[in-house]
Amino acid sequence: MNIIISNSSGKPIYEQITSQIKNLIISGHLKAGDALPSMRTLAKDLRISVITTKRAYNDLEQEGFIETITGKGSFVAARNTEVIREGNLRIAEEYLTKAVDIARRSGISCEELCDVLKMLYDGE
Repeated sequence: MNIIISNSSGKPIYEQITSQIKNLIISGHLKAGDALPSMRTLAKDLRISVITTKRAYNDLEQEGFIETITGKGSFVAARNTEVIREGNLRIAEEYLTKAVDIARRSGISCEELCDVLKMLYDGE
């Protein structure tokens, strides 16, 4: 699991960890039942406090992304595929919003942008 921490980010470290793990789960890179590194291992790898990783894991567990089994560790929770689909749709909407903003500023028409999207989607 590749998590990148930015000290220049305005987000607290535990939120950076939480959002990156959520994205890995939503994107399908982490699947239901996959084991996460222990809090201590992750803290050591990222060179941060165990308290910080504990906070991130607690938040993920409260939101239903992971489950922790005492003595065994933390695992990706089995999630409803519709919830994951909605998460992916939300991510796609964020990227498309940025693309629309750039297109508007550049004078690219909706039709041209739709043509590009269709071409990319169809793999041409």
